[in-house]
Amino acid sequence: MTLDITALRVSIGGREILHGVDLRLEAGRVHGLAGESGSGKTMTGLAVLGLLPHGARASGAIRLGDRDLLSLPAKELNRVRGGEVAMVFQDPATSLHPMLTVGRQLTEHMRHHLRLGRAEARARAVDLLAKVRIPAPEEAYGRYPHQFSGGMRQRIAIAIALACSPKVLIADEPTTALDVTVQAGVLRLLRGLCDELGLAVLLVTHDLGVMSAVADEVSVMKDGQVVESGPRGNVLRTPSHPYTRTLLASLPTPPPEPDSPAGPSSGSDAEAR
Repeated sequence: MTLDITALRVSIGGREILHGVDLRLEAGRVHGLAGESGSGKTMTGLAVLGLLPHGARASGAIRLGDRDLLSLPAKELNRVRGGEVAMVFQDPATSLHPMLTVGRQLTEHMRHHLRLGRAEARARAVDLLAKVRIPAPEEAYGRYPHQFSGGMRQRIAIAIALACSPKVLIADEPTTALDVTVQAGVLRLLRGLCDELGLAVLLVTHDLGVMSAVADEVSVMKDGQVVESGPRGNVLRTPSHPYTRTLLASLPTPPPEPDSPAGPSSGSDAEAR
């Protein structure tokens, strides 16, 4: 399923912070959204899910198939949120509830959106944990978030986002707090899930090196607007906007060639320790 964001504007307290954002997410492809902190990347993702701060106003269109999410009644948007469109937040240490088991956090979405019984939801949850490469998924089902490493918690957050078979996945800085080896594992997992499940993925990050690993298309945001967009190779090899060139020049090492492998194959051994 395709998600089209057209002329998206968001204002808070009379101040416009997104200025006519246009993005297109296609099934089976990863669209990278890059830019420095405060450029509007996360706000764009939150607008898709109707999770903007209190008092914010959005205009334009966010079309999922033949529906405009900005005009949906709250009840219908609730069915879309977590069901057809899901989000992986930046820090799993805060997005995962510390007092609820992993299994409880996985199955509550399924039982609400998919109307599954307890046993069926549990079986699906264990399968999802295995899919995101959590060791001993049956045992992991009954454990708490603090009993896992940061990389494993991020994989669990991805499993929760996938619980109801969404068509669109928004991943907001999913590798920020992880070391390089674990980053590679999470990125390869997202890429593999996109290919296997046909997801349309919006990968939000400030790191153009991350984009070179997994994105098919790249958009660069500055001051609430998209300043450059195109196929990954074009944007990273021959950027046309000065801001994109500045972002690339600020990297401590040049990003790998866009068509080259993205480092270690999984990082799962390091994460499991």
